[in-house]
Amino acid sequence: MAITVVKRNGEREPYDANKINLAIEHASAGLDENITWVTQIASELELTLFDGITTQQLDEAVIQVALQNVKDDPAFDIVAARLLLKTIYKRVLGDYTSPEQLKALHIEHFEKNVRRGVEEGLLDTRLVQLFDFGRLAAALEPSRDELLKYIGVVTLNNRYGIKGRNGDALEVPQYFWMRIAMGLSLNEQDPTAHAIAFYEKMSKLEYLAAGSTLVNAGTSYPQLANCFVMEMQDDMEHIAKTVRDVMWLTKGTGGIGLSVTKLRAQGSPIRSNNTTSTGPIPFMHTIDSVLRAVSRGGKKFGALCFYMENWHLDFPEFLDLRQNSGDPYRRTRTANTAVWISDEFMKRVQADDDWYLFDPLEVADLNELYGKEFSTRYAEYVAKAERGELRLHKKIKAREQFKQILISLQSTSHPWLTWKDTINNRALNNNTGTIHLSNLCTEITLPQDVDNVSVCNLASINLSQHLLDPSTGSGQAPIRIDFAKVEESARLAVRQLDNLIDITLSSVPEADFSNQQNRAVGLGVMGFTDVVEKLGFSYESEEAYDLIDEIMEHVSYAAIDESANLAQERGAYKNFEGSRWSQGLVPLDSIDLTEADRGIEIKVNRKTRLDWDALRAKVKGGMRNATLMAIAPTASIGLVAGTTPGLDPQFSQIFSRATSNGKFLEVNRNLVTDLQRLGIWDSTREAILRSQGDIQNIAAIPDSIKAVYKTSFQLSPYAFLEVAARAQKWIDQAISRNMYLETRDLGDMMDIYYAAWERGVKTTYYLHMKPRHTAEQSTVRVNKSEDIGSGAKRGFGAASGAPATAPAVVAAPTATQPAPGEKELAEPSPAPARRGFGFSGLAAKGDN
Repeated sequence: MAITVVKRNGEREPYDANKINLAIEHASAGLDENITWVTQIASELELTLFDGITTQQLDEAVIQVALQNVKDDPAFDIVAARLLLKTIYKRVLGDYTSPEQLKALHIEHFEKNVRRGVEEGLLDTRLVQLFDFGRLAAALEPSRDELLKYIGVVTLNNRYGIKGRNGDALEVPQYFWMRIAMGLSLNEQDPTAHAIAFYEKMSKLEYLAAGSTLVNAGTSYPQLANCFVMEMQDDMEHIAKTVRDVMWLTKGTGGIGLSVTKLRAQGSPIRSNNTTSTGPIPFMHTIDSVLRAVSRGGKKFGALCFYMENWHLDFPEFLDLRQNSGDPYRRTRTANTAVWISDEFMKRVQADDDWYLFDPLEVADLNELYGKEFSTRYAEYVAKAERGELRLHKKIKAREQFKQILISLQSTSHPWLTWKDTINNRALNNNTGTIHLSNLCTEITLPQDVDNVSVCNLASINLSQHLLDPSTGSGQAPIRIDFAKVEESARLAVRQLDNLIDITLSSVPEADFSNQQNRAVGLGVMGFTDVVEKLGFSYESEEAYDLIDEIMEHVSYAAIDESANLAQERGAYKNFEGSRWSQGLVPLDSIDLTEADRGIEIKVNRKTRLDWDALRAKVKGGMRNATLMAIAPTASIGLVAGTTPGLDPQFSQIFSRATSNGKFLEVNRNLVTDLQRLGIWDSTREAILRSQGDIQNIAAIPDSIKAVYKTSFQLSPYAFLEVAARAQKWIDQAISRNMYLETRDLGDMMDIYYAAWERGVKTTYYLHMKPRHTAEQSTVRVNKSEDIGSGAKRGFGAASGAPATAPAVVAAPTATQPAPGEKELAEPSPAPARRGFGFSGLAAKGDN
């Protein structure tokens, strides 16, 4: 049967296989075996064709066929990305036949597309008033689209790109990057020059602004801030205002942290009408409903995390908020939860002492105290409770509550554990009040009160784009970090973030006020695991620990120094005087302060490499920003950057990633490159597929490779903590630290989270339990007769053995959010001796 294709104008034409083959050949240019790939893709495409297929369906079919072969070679992803890019170019710019013509089309259409966006009310009118379009268009480099993986192209196009009122796409990737750069340069004296500088960095994927900025920069509603941190007051008027503020911040795509600790407990008296309070839980349920009613930027549910201190009388009910069973009106189905933990509680857990729960109405000052002052006052309230001087209180064992927290964490991934005293004692901007909570993703730590909704503005350096080219002369030098480039990126990112503060708008006056008073920014990194693999290190090695230590020292130094430079140019932030910055302190100095207050050693390496004394003297003269550093999870922008998110390890070597834009097969390109270099990729590929991306029991793969490519559940959890602790040395805010555990033993978990506190880690984020991750079927062929064996269980990171035979349909793990040398790798830092926190075999009081 003859096949005809329906064109966009409705006309039909015969299917032309040669035209399709040519398109595939162009998309395969420069790749090994591209002729073989053309034949393979074209032959598989034939099976999907039908008479009357539209040109759009045909384009999508070719791309999907290429994607189906990513499991055989990640280079098929390059082919798919190029094919998708061509369809975007044709839709936005028109047809072309050469790279030179494509660049000319980029230049020709740039100004007119921006003007159309302004005319339709989509883009900021200043974009056509302040910039030299000739200079901007000449700077556009379409060849940089080659840096994008397929999932990055999809994310940019579907999530971030601007579309006209009639649905027409107005942006190709390079237009997008330039529009973001323009939107962040509006307040510069030479906006065109700075837009080009920002564009150069972002279009090369060297750093990326965070999600809200990418959604709204340059638009007619520039809500560019990423994180809002607010505290609900124990007052009906303020509770109602908080609901309103959550609605408006959610509409503008902001992620929210909300403390409910101040709300009086259930049963607490209400004097105005002589009744008793329902407690905070019903109000939290109401806000949870608001999040579902008001979508973020019209694209997904609102995002918020509730925080509560664990001395609150209603904390046991707070722990149940994410349970599936129970009264639905006392549950939250969308909002997340986190617990705000004091040093006093951690010490009582260790000593197996009692822990008292109070009504905030009777102990109102506890919320504002931290460290030694909290411990002293808490003890006074305990004495009052014992004397019968408090109306509402409850006593339990601290260790028992810690177990309850971790049981809830196991079953619901909530509440996340965050440490109040570590955060406040390590803050350099503590002169403006107490920090009562973190944000949605646990990396922002800013003071807030009734007059201030704290705001932070984020960007992340893509470390995988900061490696030096190893080719030198006739030989090869080892791959290494380009620290000069890292510092350059940090400085430009800080300037870009500082600009954002004067450009962004919100619908909450307290947020705009706090933004202007403190000018808080959070520069982070992503791609750490990507870099570790390329350098041939194990994630749980001293080399990796020293690497993150050195990287973050350079990022921190450059960011702080640049903020001091901006203070000289533009003035210090308004609350600078009285801050620890004004005393000449830097993040590293906060370790000693926290250690002195806690009375317990913080277990972290103190090594330094740069001249911090010179910087200490400089920051005394003024800082432009109250905070500079925070490592966000970068789940979405990591997809655009094509690298591993934040500080996270690899979830698996091959897995299906579920996103709001669909599901995508992820294959670790670094592993494939190393196995191809050894000449064993083709022979081991089927075994890797059958083992669901686990290479640890495949005999043909060298141990040196296996050490580098351990996945998240195969690594010691203490490696995650050591990486976080080393990075935290240099960060004035916090780190969104996901945890991955195979163990469900409560004693082990208590040891692990206690160790996080001991190392001075400020916050943890999601806990991923291996049994909770299900497998999704993927139709890939495997050799049923091949036996990859099974290994003995190895503690926290044990990899389950594969069966001797496997079905023709194998399971690819699904993640939802989240050249090695032959040298011997250093052993990971040992786990501390078991403290006996489990249900059985409790050690003597205080036993380590």
